Amino acid sequence: MLSAFVNAFRTPDLRRKLLFVLLIIVIFRAGSQIPAPGVNVANVQDCLGNTANNEGVYNLINLFSGGALLQLTIFALGIMPYITASIILQLLVVVIPRLEALKKEGQAGQTKITQYTRYLTLGLALLQATGIVALARSGNLLQGCTEPLLHSQSTSTFLVMVMTMTAGTAVIMWLGELITDRGVGNGMSILIFTQVVATFPAALWDVQKSQGWWIFSIVIAVGLVVVAAVIFIEQAQRRIPVQYARRMVGRKMFGGSSTYIPLKVNQAGIIPVIFASSLLYLPAMAVQFNQNSPSPWVDFISKYFVSGGHPIYMATFFALIVFFTYFYVSITFNPTEVADNMKKYGGFIPGIRAGKPTEDYLSYVLSRITLPGALYLGLISLIPLIALVLIDANQNFPFGGTSILIMVGVALDTVKQIESQLQQRNYEGFLR
Repeated sequence: MLSAFVNAFRTPDLRRKLLFVLLIIVIFRAGSQIPAPGVNVANVQDCLGNTANNEGVYNLINLFSGGALLQLTIFALGIMPYITASIILQLLVVVIPRLEALKKEGQAGQTKITQYTRYLTLGLALLQATGIVALARSGNLLQGCTEPLLHSQSTSTFLVMVMTMTAGTAVIMWLGELITDRGVGNGMSILIFTQVVATFPAALWDVQKSQGWWIFSIVIAVGLVVVAAVIFIEQAQRRIPVQYARRMVGRKMFGGSSTYIPLKVNQAGIIPVIFASSLLYLPAMAVQFNQNSPSPWVDFISKYFVSGGHPIYMATFFALIVFFTYFYVSITFNPTEVADNMKKYGGFIPGIRAGKPTEDYLSYVLSRITLPGALYLGLISLIPLIALVLIDANQNFPFGGTSILIMVGVALDTVKQIESQLQQRNYEGFLR
């Protein structure tokens, strides 16, 4: 991987692209440190110091914002509204025929879906910003904090903060698209990677300060093993061979080639983890809004579904990840559509008849290969919760969960793109 970056910096156009990406990352991180208008920075920092290990319901959103959410910066919402909008559009494509038709139109249809994603992102950002600022104004954003987080409780300050955070989300979308168009890799993925990596050193150092160098060394060793396992699983795939028969079109012969369908072990990526985390945040958020009126159901949820270290919470989280893995794979990979396309172009799987037998075979293989992928996602996501119990670590424990999946996945994808561009520019001829 390091050799790929060294060779990329030796190539002038790739070097310009990488430097452009680094410039955007610097701007992005600077925006994540600038407080929004009306924020009492001193009080926010004091409250964060007192509630560092009690972020509660905001763990995932704060992770994707690189810690900017609880500091109430102009980029406080981070990339989370865009992620949510993209997931919603992916689900709606399966449900709404108009969106499904747009998806099949190629580049023009994809451009239209991207436009809808932007509009939905701004709508979600407006809602999330309104909720976050309302919680900050009422004093419920940081648990255990009694100091005012805002200089003024006026409506004008409230509206200015909401509009600033919403505009910050729009700027983040623009920066991500700039990286995609003029840089290397997927812009949104790189920005997510940047925010996750930004919290990594602090989370590691918290382990060292609270547990000492011996536990810190064990955590590093276990972390390297986890990273190696994640790389191995992320690269693993089942290749189903496909043979295309020769066919005559006019006076020309087409086909006769061999290829394969790559089915990844982790076909769903990190989406099931986000789904499960978001669903488990709902009862915790309901408790937060009803903490002044205690009742039996509030006590039940507070006991079992707020603390990440409770066994019932862990079992529920694991079961939700397995369920959402199967659910997401079923809506993103359609064996019927793949079998029909193969039949239309004269393709077949050796030993399997075209049509319905091919569809059944693909469904069988997909269901079998999704099981280890779902178990892998569940186990990786439980690592921070187990660390929370064993060494009293923060729930944003670096080696595990969403953070490690994002870092490894985006790093592998970016390195692959750099290597593909290097091969285009430094290919060898047939004769040496």
